[in-house]
Amino acid sequence: MSCVTGLLKDVADVGRATAGGYARFAWTTPDLELREWFAAEAAARGLDVVVDRAGNQWAWWGDPDADGPGVVTGSHLDSVPGGGAFDGPLGVASAFCAIDALRAHGVQPSRPLGIVSFSDEEGARFGLACLGSRAVTGTVAAGRLLGLRDDDGETFGDVLAGAGVDLARYGRDDEALARIGVFVELHVEQGRYLADLTGTDEAPVAVASTIWPHGRWRVDLHGEANHAGTTPLAHRHDPMLDLAGVVQDVRAAATSAGALATVAKVAVEPNGVNAIPSRVRAWIDARAPQEGAVRAVLADLAGHTPVEESWTPATVFDPELAARLAAVVGRPRSGDPAPVVGTGAGHDAGILAAAGVPTAMLFVRNPTGASHTPAEHAEDADCEAGVVALTRVLADLLLGEAP
Repeated sequence: MSCVTGLLKDVADVGRATAGGYARFAWTTPDLELREWFAAEAAARGLDVVVDRAGNQWAWWGDPDADGPGVVTGSHLDSVPGGGAFDGPLGVASAFCAIDALRAHGVQPSRPLGIVSFSDEEGARFGLACLGSRAVTGTVAAGRLLGLRDDDGETFGDVLAGAGVDLARYGRDDEALARIGVFVELHVEQGRYLADLTGTDEAPVAVASTIWPHGRWRVDLHGEANHAGTTPLAHRHDPMLDLAGVVQDVRAAATSAGALATVAKVAVEPNGVNAIPSRVRAWIDARAPQEGAVRAVLADLAGHTPVEESWTPATVFDPELAARLAAVVGRPRSGDPAPVVGTGAGHDAGILAAAGVPTAMLFVRNPTGASHTPAEHAEDADCEAGVVALTRVLADLLLGEAP
């Protein structure tokens, strides 16, 4: 069993949902167990663990304050509801395995090497994706973040306080940012680009070029609560009908604009099977290669005005760094550079890149093309190829000329 397969197996039962997939929501018991796992794996390798002011975990080989800034790799450990086993954990596990491989080859880094596990990348609990990386970079003000609420009404601030996080210091951490010279995130591909390559073009690993602009919006639809068994249809003000219109409008607008858009989260009040709702809240996720196409989806939704809850502009990774890493990774059959591809999925790497950190991403082939579902997959051999690619990239960044 390879190193990365073994590490993923070690956490395979943490947060497993009874309906399939995982429920590893930020700062819940499964997430806290994974934080302990991260600290234990770091300690087993003699790495120094530091938790920044935003609650993200860092494990360092070397002293980034004395000898930095360093090279950092890693990803996240939380999941969406019913998520897969690879989205996030593959990047963290691969980082530990890459350190093992570097040491096995006798590499003595000329600069510190760090592994990071960002907290709440998925935004499944508090509704804001990449929460940990947004907080540490100051992209979103700490006050706004601490006031976010989960579906049970708990504020993010109260949850952090319960986990022992110092709220007075929570937020942007300039010391943590100053330790990062370059960041490389390895992630399972969330699509079929690599899976569809054949012949000499075939490759188990790609390098990212861009992350599409994307955002999340909320639509509030108001009605009038009443009895479902006694109120005539003509007298009803049912916001569920408005929701149906919004769903259809979003799909039609996305098709017209060449975008991807989804209405996948809904909150109904009072949410009784025999009660006409008084209010429905719906959340829209929209993404596209161009910002204009994303905005077009939200332009006309049956007369309703969406409230923007998050917006992430397009991220263009450093083309020179991407080309350099593509040459280092290569293609196994032809020796040509690895593919360089864009993605519609958001990542902590995009937040760091937007904050001015030199950043790159590696994608590992996913034969199903599925993500955010138990069907998400990566073959053992491809996971190992990802570790090999990451090890080569880290060696090049640690021993070569800094970008």
